[in-house]
Formats: sequence, structure tokens, C-alpha cells
Amino acid sequence: MKIGVMADTHGDLVGWRKVMEEIFPDVDMIIHAGDLFNYGPRNPIPEGFAPGELVQEMNSLEIPLVVVRGNCDSDVDDTVANFPLQSPFALVQLGSLRIVVNHGDKLSDEEKVDLAKRWRANIFISGHTHRPKLAREGDIVFLNPGSPSLPKENPTVALLEETDGEVEIKIIDVETGKVMME
Repeated sequence: MKIGVMADTHGDLVGWRKVMEEIFPDVDMIIHAGDLFNYGPRNPIPEGFAPGELVQEMNSLEIPLVVVRGNCDSDVDDTVANFPLQSPFALVQLGSLRIVVNHGDKLSDEEKVDLAKRWRANIFISGHTHRPKLAREGDIVFLNPGSPSLPKENPTVALLEETDGEVEIKIIDVETGKVMME
């Protein structure tokens, strides 16, 4: 199974399309760690800002889309999205692989570790910082895919691939397609 992981699209249709066409064309599922459509008062407006069209493209996906609500997501987003914006967590169970997703704006790193241990998660995904991160603490992998739209560094997303019980995670630069971390 191949899972595309992203966060912090902030209404950027151009960034979304680039990711879908070049990095996620063959994924079986997408996990989005929040901040889908609104750019937020502290962020610049993304160059490809078109939230109405972005929600239409997300609504038309033929694969599962798991989304957690971010700090820039609002109640009105629920009225246009045909998928739930889960809050504050989503739990994805794929065979023996357990993934916890949270936007990441309200939890310290220590709280993330505690929750991941309590829920016996293999992977804890968060967003919010717009910076990619891939770290391991014991048996738990902590992943922040960065942002394809308003990055603090390079625009990034992640791919998670599970084959025969083995999981491979890559953080990919959206502009170059190169693997930045794995």
C-alpha cells in the first residue's frame, strides 16, 4: 500500500495539482494533516490560491482521503467538503500499522510521544510547522511532511509505502522530485 502524506496546502490549487500529478499519481490513500483551504492571517496568500477549486478536486478523489482539522480550517469547510475533517485526531489502522494524525499546533513533542505510546501507534503524523521532519523515538516514527504550498524551506510532501509488513517513508521535494529524507 502506498500512502501520500501532506499538510498545510492552504488553498493552493497549483501546489496540489503538482503533487497529485508528479508525486501521488499512484497512491492508494492520502492523509492530510490539516490547513486545507484557508491561508490564515499570518501567512501570505499562496500563488495558486483557489480554495473553491481545490475542494472540488479533493471531493472528486477516487481514493480515501483522511483529514484532520488544522488551526486555519473552519466550520464552513465542513459544508463544502464531502469528507470529514476529523478533530483533533484521526486514527488509521492498516493491518498491523497504526497511524495517529494530528495537526500539531496544540501538542508538545512530549505529548505526541505519550499519545503515540498510549495508542500503540507506529507512526505519528503532524503538520503546522511547514517544515519537514522525520524522526524515530523507540518504535515510533514521527513524521511532518512539511508544506507543498507555503514552505518554510523547500516545498515537501511524504510517501509512506508498506510492503510485506515493512514500512518505508520518504520526504520528497515537490519542485525537484528528489528524496530529502528517508
